[in-house]
Amino acid sequence: MGDRFGRYSKYIIQERALPDIRDGLKPVQRRILYAMAIDGNTYDKGFRKSAKSVGNVMGNFHPHGDSSIYEAMVRLSQDWKLREPLIEMHGNNGSMDGDPPAAMRYTEARLSKIASEMLKDIDKKTVDFVLNFDDTAEEPTVLPARFPNLLVNGATGISAGYATEIPPHNLGEVTDGLVYLIDHPDATLEKMMTFVKGPDFPTGGILQGLDGIKKAYETGRGRVVVRAKTSIQQLRGNREQIVISEIPYEVNKAQMVKKIDELRVLKKVDGISEVRDESDRMGLSVVIELKKQADSQGILNYLFKNTDLQITYNFNMVAISDMQPKQVGLLEILHAYLKHQEEVVTRRTQYSLQKAQDRLHIVAGLVKALSILDQVISTIRASKNKKDAKTNLVAQYDFTEAQAEAIVSLQLYRCLLYTS
Repeated sequence: MGDRFGRYSKYIIQERALPDIRDGLKPVQRRILYAMAIDGNTYDKGFRKSAKSVGNVMGNFHPHGDSSIYEAMVRLSQDWKLREPLIEMHGNNGSMDGDPPAAMRYTEARLSKIASEMLKDIDKKTVDFVLNFDDTAEEPTVLPARFPNLLVNGATGISAGYATEIPPHNLGEVTDGLVYLIDHPDATLEKMMTFVKGPDFPTGGILQGLDGIKKAYETGRGRVVVRAKTSIQQLRGNREQIVISEIPYEVNKAQMVKKIDELRVLKKVDGISEVRDESDRMGLSVVIELKKQADSQGILNYLFKNTDLQITYNFNMVAISDMQPKQVGLLEILHAYLKHQEEVVTRRTQYSLQKAQDRLHIVAGLVKALSILDQVISTIRASKNKKDAKTNLVAQYDFTEAQAEAIVSLQLYRCLLYTS
């Protein structure tokens, strides 16, 4: 039993719940992006039914339930969860109120434009491939990831004995930090924090606790306070209202509004006359209307303390590094990403060089054939078929197999063979 659970735990840690430090993706997310890419379901083409993409992923790469694949796909499209969504979705893909998305037969999806950067140059042998679960196709072990996805979009997951909670960051800030780190590989954390000042949550909010951020970036663990962005506005008749325009990350807005309204009904706090959610497609707006002469700042402080208008966010930056889970700080994540990019660029360059050398080899053979054209024509005419012609060219004129193939593949070969 211990052996079985050990193997199960290893699988959960490496192959399901934790992201790779290089591309910031869990296996199911990587398979979704790759399957949609090879299917041509990209940002420059039309949307396709989500059910088709889920079926492709399940049938070719991820032999698990369709609901778990669809949930992962939906999360990749939610702009209140990810700083830079990797999937665009038409239809109901859930909401900040915790509403479930529409069934996959109703929604349509395609890769977002920035997702193409995750897959850029994957066809140039930049990453390793392995056989899929039934040995009928190959899948990448990691994506080229031309932008630092792990920090930009963050990650959350629970595995056996490990959990991870990496907050989203600003793409521009992380990129500036990486550019500096390329030229200054020994840069300190203090210097790096002049570029990456802290998390940049897609739902906004005000981050408090610089020491907590620094500790998290240093050790991988830390605690910060995230507070909603609020303003107090004057109304007619000597009244005021509190307007909430940004809420903490991963807070359920509907439950938060319900909790504030319960405090009003139960008279836990005096002075609130009405709570309204006025959010629309233009943005988030929750209005708390106050009674006359109410202490707006006192009420706001009470709500910060007793509702999700203020939460504690716990960093727990765990990622798979060299096939094992590791608690990592900011510098370690950035260095691992740069190391991955070095490998991607090196392998891409080697691929391009090899392709150019192969072409040069063929062209050299064609030039040589042109210089002895009469003999080549005579040899081809005297041959029984294409295979015989190739063998004779290799034997008589020291052409390589590839050069001979290129020569006999020319229109010249077909014309001469059939007219002789």
